Amino acid sequence: MSNKNVTYVLVALIIGISFTISSYFLSNGLINLRAERKVITVTGSAKKQLRSDLVKWTGMYSVQAKDLKEAYRLLEESQKKVKDYFLSKGLSEKDLIFSSISTQTIYEMLPNGIYSTKVDSYKLSQSIQITSKDVDKITDLSRKSTELINSGVQFESMPPQYYYTKLADLKIQMLSLATEDAVRRAKQIAKSTGSSVERLKSASMGVFQITPLYSTEVSDYGINDTTSIDKEITAVVNCEFIIK
Repeated sequence: MSNKNVTYVLVALIIGISFTISSYFLSNGLINLRAERKVITVTGSAKKQLRSDLVKWTGMYSVQAKDLKEAYRLLEESQKKVKDYFLSKGLSEKDLIFSSISTQTIYEMLPNGIYSTKVDSYKLSQSIQITSKDVDKITDLSRKSTELINSGVQFESMPPQYYYTKLADLKIQMLSLATEDAVRRAKQIAKSTGSSVERLKSASMGVFQITPLYSTEVSDYGINDTTSIDKEITAVVNCEFIIK
């Protein structure tokens, strides 16, 4: 082999070895870059106060008589008094929903404390339900409705239930605010370690909590408070960010 050919072979070998070495370091450099990519998990949250815009309230009344027909007559009288009372407070008939009548047979009790098979009386009961967007008015009526007792009606007022009807739209807004909060938190964490946020890797929605104002109650399954007019909604999102 001539010196010229030997030179070509040596040059080719050097180039090949150099390429191999360069490829090795280049590929390892990329691997190291990928390995240096870190993922942080951040929880973002958002809170907002809201006021209920719908109320559901239920009242119950009952009568008791020895005769079933008499009991039914008395219940009709009570129903009329209940109806007239709420109409006098500015409600319309379409606002008043009366339930079906519930009948309970009461048997005589023997001296030994055991009930006999002899009928003592009949107890009939019925409920009235009001659903309205006039939250303040129905709340006030729920407190005053026991005035019916003065009219001879055995009336019981149940606690009103309060709802927010635009919750679906609000959830979208709250999720957006919670995600923004997660981004801010991620940037702060990354900055404190001399890094920066590259991009959002994944996000998952946490539970929604609807609680009374200033409540500290928390549940993994979420809370949907219906006992208070003024509420606080909390949205949570769990986000993963790639930092560099």
